[in-house]
Amino acid sequence: MREVVHMRAQDGLGRYGENVAASHLVAAGLTILERNWRCDIGEIDIVARDGDVLVVCEVKTRSGVGFGAPLEAVSARKAARLRRLAARWLDERAVHPGQIRVDLVGVLQTGRGAAEVEYVRGV
Repeated sequence: MREVVHMRAQDGLGRYGENVAASHLVAAGLTILERNWRCDIGEIDIVARDGDVLVVCEVKTRSGVGFGAPLEAVSARKAARLRRLAARWLDERAVHPGQIRVDLVGVLQTGRGAAEVEYVRGV
């Protein structure tokens, strides 16, 4: 029996953006620990390590700027939720890093060619 999975174009764009972001983070020297971690209060797109620092990374992908640049979608409220998610992730794994940082990666893919990547450390 064949299972049919319906995926919205937006979901495919999001997955593409997360792959671009993960590659960008690795090229910047980070180690990816986990992707798309979920719990009852939300999701962390990418959990990484930057030396002794645990990095929780939110990825926003857009195909245009009609609704604003990708990173404009991350509010102070969203950043606070990411910090709560980081605490939950750490608690579940009994991990105690020296520091925790929230980073943002914005991916803009407007057509053919390479995507534009904006990387902001420590929001």
